[in-house]
Amino acid sequence: MGKVLTYEEALSVTKTLTAQFAKNAPERDIAGGTPKKERDLIRQSGLLTLFIPKEFGGSGVSWVQLLDVIYNIARVDSSLAHLYAFHNYQLATVRLYGAKEQWSALFKGTVENGWFWGNALNQIRKDVIAQKQADGSYIWNGTKNFATGATDSDYLTITGSEDTFEGKTLVAAIPTKRDGVTINSDWDNIGQRQTDSGTLVFKNVKVLRDEVLSDPGPLSTPFSTARSLIGQSVFSNIFLGIAQGAYEEAVKYVREKESKPWLSSLAPSAQKDPYLLRHIGELYVKLESAKLLTQRVNTLLDELWQKGEKLTARERGEFAVEAAVARIAATQNGLDVTSRIFEILGSRATTKALGFDRFWRNLRTQTLHDPIDYKILAVGDFVLNNDVPSPTFYS
Repeated sequence: MGKVLTYEEALSVTKTLTAQFAKNAPERDIAGGTPKKERDLIRQSGLLTLFIPKEFGGSGVSWVQLLDVIYNIARVDSSLAHLYAFHNYQLATVRLYGAKEQWSALFKGTVENGWFWGNALNQIRKDVIAQKQADGSYIWNGTKNFATGATDSDYLTITGSEDTFEGKTLVAAIPTKRDGVTINSDWDNIGQRQTDSGTLVFKNVKVLRDEVLSDPGPLSTPFSTARSLIGQSVFSNIFLGIAQGAYEEAVKYVREKESKPWLSSLAPSAQKDPYLLRHIGELYVKLESAKLLTQRVNTLLDELWQKGEKLTARERGEFAVEAAVARIAATQNGLDVTSRIFEILGSRATTKALGFDRFWRNLRTQTLHDPIDYKILAVGDFVLNNDVPSPTFYS
C-alpha cells in the first residue's frame, strides 16, 4: 500500500515534482514518447490515490483540491498533467458506470497495487465490436485512437459496441496486459507529445462479465452522465494551467533578461515600455477572468458530486452550461495568452532551445478534443430558450 497524503501534503509533493519536471520539460516535449521516469515519480509520490475515498485507503480529497493539483502540474508540464488527470478521470468513470462491488474493488486494487490508469474510451469512432459469449463474457476486436495514457498503464477503461442490432455501447475496466491488447507508439502530434495518445488494438480480447460496467452503465442516469462534465472541468484546469505557466515564464524572462527599449520608445528601460506593460496587463486580466470562472465550476462540481444519484437531469444540464462557459474562457483566453506572450518576449525568445512555443502547441492540440463552437451554441440556447444540453460522452 502506498502513501496516503493530505491535501496540504499533496500540494507540497506536487511542488517538489514539478520543480524536477521543469528541468527538462522543453527537451522531453521535443523528444515525445513515454515519460516513463516521470510517470514512476508520480507512482511513488502518493498522488495516484488522492481521488479514492478514505474508506478504501485513499486520501478522499475534493474535486476542488484534486483539480488544483492537476492545474499546478499543467503549469510546468501539460502532458504529465494530462496523464495524471486521465488516471483520475478513469477512476471517476468506474465509480459512475459500475456497481459498488465493482468500483470498490477497483479502488482498493489501485491503492494496494499502485495502479496507474489509462484510457481507451474514445466514442467518436465506433470501430470496436464486442461479441457476447454464452457465459456472459465478451470478445472485443477493433482499434481505438486517442488512447491517452494507455502506454505504461496498469489498468484501462475501454469501450466498444455490442454486436447487436442496437449496437449498445459497453464500457469495461481491464488490466492493460490482457492477452490481445496491443498499444502502438504512434502518437506524434504537434502538442501534448508525451501523453501516449496513439492507437490501441484489440484482437480477440476476452472481457469478463463482471468487468463490464453496466450497473448503471454509461449515460443511464443523470449522475452517470456526469463523466463528460468532469472531463470538461479537467480540460479547463489543464488549459488554465498551460496558459498560467506560459505567462509566468514570459514575465520571468522579461524581468531577468538584459534588454533595451525599442529605439522609438521614450521609456527609460524595456521593463517600463508602455506597450510591453499593456500586453502584460491585458494577458493578466484574461488569465484572472478564466481562473475565476474555472474555480467557480470546480466548486460546483463538488456540489454535483455530493448529490450522487439524487442529481436531477435539470441540475445536470445547468452544470453543463456552467462548465461550458469555463471551458470556452479557458480555451479562448488561453490560446490568446500562449500566442501573445511572444509580443512580450521578442524575437530572441523564438529560439527552439527555450521551448516557449510548446505552451501554444500543447494548448492548441488539447483544445481540439471537442469543438467549443457547440459549447458556445449550448450557452446561447440556455440564455435565450432556457434549454440545457443533452447528455453525451462529450457534453
